[in-house]
Amino acid sequence: MQDKLVEVLVNYKELAVVVSLLINILFSILGVIPSVFITAANLLVFGYWKGTIISFLGETIGAIVSFWLYRKGFKRYMGKKLDRYPLVSKLLGTKGKDAFILILSMRLFPFAPSGLVTFASAIGEVSLIVFLFASIIGKIPALLMEAYSVNQVTNWTTEGKLIIVILSIVGLIYCMRKISKN
Repeated sequence: MQDKLVEVLVNYKELAVVVSLLINILFSILGVIPSVFITAANLLVFGYWKGTIISFLGETIGAIVSFWLYRKGFKRYMGKKLDRYPLVSKLLGTKGKDAFILILSMRLFPFAPSGLVTFASAIGEVSLIVFLFASIIGKIPALLMEAYSVNQVTNWTTEGKLIIVILSIVGLIYCMRKISKN
């Protein structure tokens, strides 16, 4: 997927930043495609810092657009379906400072399901302002960690290889636990 994104951004050089932002917004709305692919493409096409900033802007705008769309379209239909996710369920009824802290803490994890946090915030009681500030503050360190990791992996450094090994071990443990539960 990353290769296709790089190809699109390179083919539309004059509009590459806008295309990147639009793809990031689409990823945010869909909520199931990890942003790591667009971050990797941005780093490869724009360089480390410019790519990181473009990814941050895309994720932030995407989170706002998604929040608004989810709130308009899903709020009255989906509340009970998220009960199986304890942190997400907690977020549904949380407001103000507590919501800010909860969203911020969930945003600090770079590989956390961002779409789920946005969705739960939108159908819950969280205001757009609280969501926006918690998301922006939480996305900064998370995206810096993600960009650094992606940069190390795509440049195949020793740290990148270590990241791949750790992710592989975590993935293997996760799969083994899922299999053993069945």
